[in-house]
Amino acid sequence: MDFKQVVLDETNDTKLDIYNSATDVDLPGIVILPGGSYKPFKQRDSERVALTFLTQSYQAFVLEYPINEKKNYQVAKQSITTAFDYIIKHANDLKVNPQNIGIIGFSAGGQLAAAYSCEANNHARFAILGYPVINQALDEKIGIQSEDVSKLVTTDTAPTFIFGAREDGLAPYVDHIQPYTTALFENEVPFELHVFGSGGHGFSLGNQYTAIVNRDRADKHFAKWFPLCLEWLKQFK
Repeated sequence: MDFKQVVLDETNDTKLDIYNSATDVDLPGIVILPGGSYKPFKQRDSERVALTFLTQSYQAFVLEYPINEKKNYQVAKQSITTAFDYIIKHANDLKVNPQNIGIIGFSAGGQLAAAYSCEANNHARFAILGYPVINQALDEKIGIQSEDVSKLVTTDTAPTFIFGAREDGLAPYVDHIQPYTTALFENEVPFELHVFGSGGHGFSLGNQYTAIVNRDRADKHFAKWFPLCLEWLKQFK
């Protein structure tokens, strides 16, 4: 495995962390958008997720969008487009199939991933949303101005896999996931939804590998989202 970091925009500290598998064939790619309320990114849903997807024959990319004093929702959205453009332009060197690149976002990163997957002419073959923030309920708390991404869904939105927990108190199911999946259903967008009775917000993979850097938070039942997701992803290979 090779790792390198590319600066996509110096003015707002946007970077792309590239986790490149040593392979002789082009692999599908996945762009990872960590959560964390636009504060420093945590390993739980960045590096450790990337390395886990790497073991499943994906080229993995973590997008470090603008955070802290440079946080800006619209700029963060634009950084996703920049990241996809970079990956597609360098697809040969990165050994990635430019026709099979997806996106996964957690929490606030899930809102960004959903927004990108709804854009016209986006390059996401699929979207995975983990306990996503969907509306503007947390804008004041986070200090940004976002949007209700459920209103962005169209018939062209990328096929979507969504997971979360019934006991999520930060981004409650009825306020976030439910209206988004309703919009997907009404627009006939293929999707799969898993709402677990255990676990919670910010659990990432839910296993011990992420629990080590996530206040020992693990849940074997919640962790089943990943193998379920891998099975769902087989349709795109």
